[in-house]
Amino acid sequence: MTPEKFSNPFLTLNYESALEALGDDYFDRVAAADFPKYILRFRNDELLPILGLKPDAVTDDDFIEAFGMFQGVKPFLALRYHGYQFGEYNSRLGDGRGFLYGQVRGTDGELYDFGTKGSGTTPYSRGGDGRLTLKGGVREVLAAEALHYLGVRTSRCLSMIETGEGLWRGDEPSPTRSSVMIRFSRSHIRFGTFERLHFFGRKDLIEKLLDHVIEQYYPHLKDKQDRYILFYAELVKRVAELVAQWMSVGFCHAVLNTDNMSITGESFDYGPYAFINTYDPKFTAAYFDYYGRYSYSNQPGICQLNLEMLQQPLSAVIPMAEMEVALSQFAEHYNRTYTARMIGKLGFENLPNLAAEELVMQTLKLLVETQVSYHGFFWEVTNQFDRNWRDDARNILKADEFLNAPEATALLEDWRNIFLQTLLSFPDSELDNIANRLRHHNPETVLVRPEIEAVWEKIDQEDNWTPFYELVERLRFHKNAIA
Repeated sequence: MTPEKFSNPFLTLNYESALEALGDDYFDRVAAADFPKYILRFRNDELLPILGLKPDAVTDDDFIEAFGMFQGVKPFLALRYHGYQFGEYNSRLGDGRGFLYGQVRGTDGELYDFGTKGSGTTPYSRGGDGRLTLKGGVREVLAAEALHYLGVRTSRCLSMIETGEGLWRGDEPSPTRSSVMIRFSRSHIRFGTFERLHFFGRKDLIEKLLDHVIEQYYPHLKDKQDRYILFYAELVKRVAELVAQWMSVGFCHAVLNTDNMSITGESFDYGPYAFINTYDPKFTAAYFDYYGRYSYSNQPGICQLNLEMLQQPLSAVIPMAEMEVALSQFAEHYNRTYTARMIGKLGFENLPNLAAEELVMQTLKLLVETQVSYHGFFWEVTNQFDRNWRDDARNILKADEFLNAPEATALLEDWRNIFLQTLLSFPDSELDNIANRLRHHNPETVLVRPEIEAVWEKIDQEDNWTPFYELVERLRFHKNAIA
């Protein structure tokens, strides 16, 4: 490496070979594509301190050299996996347009992956070009930032670079612009990674990978004699909490195949996702999900099913009966987290179980039967909240403008009464905390499709990126997100 290379802080990070050390049974070594041009369109300076880097010491050229030209860190690893896609097993999967660029220990002691998307073909490209459209990159940056600041456990984007190629796609006007992105996440090991090993009957490799996962991502379990079942039980809890987070913020992932399920219980890989406009349980984000398998309301059940499917490969080393007991706790984990987050969106915490369940049930009944804006409802509660709400239920949520249907009157009255009862169970001194919780959980700007399309139109037609950067900042509506 030349002396100039050492001036790039990304190239002098202390990269670890944690996954590479497992051996070639889990990946293929690949090369990155060369691109006609490199324009840095997004850099996530918020992530740099986790890497021990100061944003003002990292230049745009540093991002381009490391994450566009792919100088420095080698080898790149295209990970092998299978997966159940829309219920059908697919043994022809694997990283088809990305690879593991490198792994770095953060200042918090956690191991992080740099994973590419759009970096060229691999043995698993299946005839594709291995590229990422610029619009796809924009959408993933926005999804990751929005979810992070809504308190969802998610991967994030470290950088996105426009690469100057014209791509042909069936779902975008073509040719369309191209990009390459770096995903920053805990791990790119998927449920499907284990499913592939089961497909080939490799109990030895399943056990080896499971030991690696526990050592790196569940280290508090590694010295436990029953660490394998404790791992699975914790994964069940993490996934249940994750899908509860999605549901509370109105997020529909759209493609919950087992190859899109992370072994760390982290949300990642955002394709045709959408945030719901109204509380519509049947809402489906992907145009190709013809039967609504991955609809909004199906997400908890699908995630539980994916955990059940994971039992098959893990049964090589974990008794099936023990995993079934662990999985039976999914609903309890989910309901507890979902209820807590929903009452948080209404400004409360630590309510008695029955009171919390009744408040959430009444809120969902109002939302589903009136089809009022899901996010607009919670924003109005946040925006209008006032101390005089304690004096009279009629003061609560002046909703004439957005709840003006005659059939909504009785529903709104019922909701106001139960909200007042809940409010009166707290002392007057708690009102400021309720207002703060409302602001913490309910942003004014939500990443619904019109917001994304408005930003993309400016980029596509005028190469104007200002609305994109402004939207990113609006999505970062508070700076104390759940990590």
